[in-house]
Amino acid sequence: MILAIDCGNTHVTLGGVDKNGTVSPILRIPTDRMETDVGYAVKIKQILELYRLDCASFEGAVISSVVPPLTDVLVRAVRMMTQKEALVVGAGVKTGLHICINDPGTVASDLVATAVAAKEEYPLPCVIVDMGTATTLTVVDEGGKYVGGAILPGVGISLNALAEQTALLPRIEILPPRNVIAANTVDSMKAGIVYGTAGAVDGLLDRFAEALGREPASIVATGGMSALICPYCRHRITLDETLLLKGLALIWQKNRKEK
Repeated sequence: MILAIDCGNTHVTLGGVDKNGTVSPILRIPTDRMETDVGYAVKIKQILELYRLDCASFEGAVISSVVPPLTDVLVRAVRMMTQKEALVVGAGVKTGLHICINDPGTVASDLVATAVAAKEEYPLPCVIVDMGTATTLTVVDEGGKYVGGAILPGVGISLNALAEQTALLPRIEILPPRNVIAANTVDSMKAGIVYGTAGAVDGLLDRFAEALGREPASIVATGGMSALICPYCRHRITLDETLLLKGLALIWQKNRKEK
């Protein structure tokens, strides 16, 4: 089993991935830029032990990170827990993915990992919708090439900006709206954020289809907000919360074979 860790701006997501690509469990802890390697090691080890997973039993570990100050922190934490050197997804790491954009080195490691998993598991062309701190849409074309995508503010960012930049609108919990035409302020905010984000995703998917000259063979959504937003989209979208971690495990396997 491989320990796969994704360090995002809001959460650190991790899980054990077995040889069949099954992820268990899927765990999230808040991203804390002030936390030490020891602190992360203790937190992660304690949580894994709750699920009866022995850190010493992991065959290897792999990390993607979009928070550079925490990358080495997590590498050291993994070393403390498992006595293994984690593979960090980045320049020079074999992915099996042909990245066809202007500057391939600028693609975030989490987007690479989800694209690797989508290429392996879903019909192509595939659009990957990742709803985390930012909402990203990534296209893997018929030939399995990463050809680009779009980035827009995530649900949390949009809602926080709305509350911070207006005097009378409150901070609210992100929940499904009762109706699209809401009868009070809080429900109006819920309707705007949920239906508005769903509409933005639908609109981008329509434009992607035009650019590709065909409908995507598959649309896959992942990330913490996808289960809330995607049911309100008009496209048929498959939810796969394990996509990123499975992609990381596939990358680990590809690099293991190279050694």
